[in-house]
Amino acid sequence: MKHIAILGSTGSIGSSALAVARAHKDKFRIVALSANSDTGALSKQIKEFRPTFVCINDPRAAACFKTNFSSGLKIFFGEEGLVELVRQKEIDMVLVAISGSAALKPLLAAIDAKKDIALANKEALVMAGDLVMKRAKTKGVTIIPVDSEQSAIWQCLKSEERSDIEHIYLTASGGPLKDITRTSLRNISLSRVLKHPRWSMGKKITVDSATMMNKGLELLEAMFLFNVPLKKVRIIIHPEAIVHSMVEFVDGVILAQLSATDMRIPIQYALSYPKRLTGKIPRLDFPALKTLHFEKPDFRKFPCLGLAVRSAEKLGTMPTVMNAANEVSVGEFLKHKLKFNDIARVIERVMDRHRNITRPGLGEIFKADLWARIEAVEFIKRSKLKC
Repeated sequence: MKHIAILGSTGSIGSSALAVARAHKDKFRIVALSANSDTGALSKQIKEFRPTFVCINDPRAAACFKTNFSSGLKIFFGEEGLVELVRQKEIDMVLVAISGSAALKPLLAAIDAKKDIALANKEALVMAGDLVMKRAKTKGVTIIPVDSEQSAIWQCLKSEERSDIEHIYLTASGGPLKDITRTSLRNISLSRVLKHPRWSMGKKITVDSATMMNKGLELLEAMFLFNVPLKKVRIIIHPEAIVHSMVEFVDGVILAQLSATDMRIPIQYALSYPKRLTGKIPRLDFPALKTLHFEKPDFRKFPCLGLAVRSAEKLGTMPTVMNAANEVSVGEFLKHKLKFNDIARVIERVMDRHRNITRPGLGEIFKADLWARIEAVEFIKRSKLKC
């Protein structure tokens, strides 16, 4: 029986993880849950799974949270509360399903507490991948990726030598705007951007998929997770999203992981590792598939992808700055305050103005993150960018 903490339990990944736990009650016990502000969904989860610990990040939501649960429930609040939650001795594994840079501090705290990590957050590694991976190695902590692409690579590499890697192929569905012309992107609506053809995800990650920034973040994530240089990571468009990623070895052999487009699959594997569990998860029907397609990404149509590659070439604090500017820009787009094409424009401007620190400490990373957010907001105001 593994005792699991789910950070971000009300989001799409968290909900899928709870579905896995529900299907395998003899394997997993949910001992901790956290949410940002959706206390309604959190309350239902508490009643069903009866955790020992709960954390609510948003102060307003926390103030309204009804505490009519069992007296054994311990409630934490805010960022520091989340850090305290992951340190609890009753927890074996922490599933980090919080989106954005907010995941970095609790991730580091969980590593310091020597909890195994199921990681469904890209931004923490984009910001501080070198620091995170070194600390995990020092503490003897296993970080198991949950994103379908990184999980696929991790499974392909499980018994292979890293020196034998020729290339890692990160597959991308192409997102909701794959077949829309560059001209049409100028005035694309938010509702159209949020219609992903393959995956049901949160709004922020769906926008990232539409700009292809999501794949850029995964490129950086893969570099840190698997300790490979940029030149060994390639991005390839695969609209069917059946091949979740591939690894090519020096002898020309390519290993790929294929499965249905269902996030319960990589989540279940991360939680159950090193074992595989049976369950009512969709299976592939190869005769029904008939064909699989692959093509190169369009860097002109999706400039965010090129910006991510640029940050991967620089490393240091540049990925942190890129990520922060992206989070601000996507947030403004989601509030109908910024046009889709201006997301990349803001990110590029902030990156151009940043003085990169090549070997940053944690304090410098947080400082660069804050600087980039302020710079992005100010640039949007100065340029009068708006919908």
